[in-house]
Amino acid sequence: MSRFIYIVFFVVAFPVLAEQKTYGPQLEGFNYPFPVKIFRLASQGQQLEMAYMDIQPEKPSGSTVVLLHGKNFCAATWEGTIHFLTDNGYRVIAPDQIGFCKSSKPEHYQFSFHQLSANTSALLAQLDIDNYIIMGHSMGGMLAPRHALLNPEKVEQLVMVNPIGLEDWLAKGVPYREIDDWYQGELTTNADGIHQYQKSTYYAGTWEPGYDRWVNMQAGLFQGPGQESVAWNSALTYDMVLTQPVFYEFGNLPVPTLLLIGEKDNTAVGKNLAPEDKRSALGNYSKISREVADRIPDATLVTFEDLGHSPQIQDPDRFHQALIEHLQQP
Repeated sequence: MSRFIYIVFFVVAFPVLAEQKTYGPQLEGFNYPFPVKIFRLASQGQQLEMAYMDIQPEKPSGSTVVLLHGKNFCAATWEGTIHFLTDNGYRVIAPDQIGFCKSSKPEHYQFSFHQLSANTSALLAQLDIDNYIIMGHSMGGMLAPRHALLNPEKVEQLVMVNPIGLEDWLAKGVPYREIDDWYQGELTTNADGIHQYQKSTYYAGTWEPGYDRWVNMQAGLFQGPGQESVAWNSALTYDMVLTQPVFYEFGNLPVPTLLLIGEKDNTAVGKNLAPEDKRSALGNYSKISREVADRIPDATLVTFEDLGHSPQIQDPDRFHQALIEHLQQP
């Protein structure tokens, strides 16, 4: 009997083990869809590397779009949107922020949206880009409005794709969590947990084989030889997300703003730590997206009632059609 059980286990488990890959602390071994360049910058007393992609269209329109990734995403996850934008004449700059993906993972760094915005500005200055459209997804949807507030003379349009931070979680009942506790939790990150979370939140309970690539990217980074530095930087940026809301400044946004919202999204950082009686009210994107759109002086809200946190991946055709209609308006 034990021999039979052993054979069955081996046949079922082996393919999973064989497909599991790990990547270096700067995502070494994971291929991006376009050539990756390195911007070297001095920040907070140390030399750091900021990875980015700079993709030129065959027929330039003269406009540039800067894409800002989310917390559990990388510049590479913008692949479909990059193809779409360059096909329509836009130059695309897609950086990995410091602390993420193919960029440096500093041991000590004061993470703030102001600092990440400054890093992004330094990259764009190096590339001689003075005016641009900025589009942020998830955590990038907190960084993008912060950047627009700091650089109103340079940002032509702001696009937020299912941004986190449409509400202040600490004020709505999520308890503060120390960085050491975030760190211990991040050390347990694995492919199964990532898959379950992405299916329920990013893709509204659906799954396509193409999504596996992004699970493997994140899991391979967290389980690779740089696991501790990756988890530590992730913990530091969780603290940034929770304690630095841009929520209260939406009314000051000085640029035309497009919100593209999958209404099945239920993202709320720290929601599982909140009291049960407050948990159900968090991450209601159908409600909070409308409230925020009403507060932004020049806002357009487009919703997708059946899509989740990553509408640009879940239904790229519908998402990109809504995007281009807005970008091409006079």
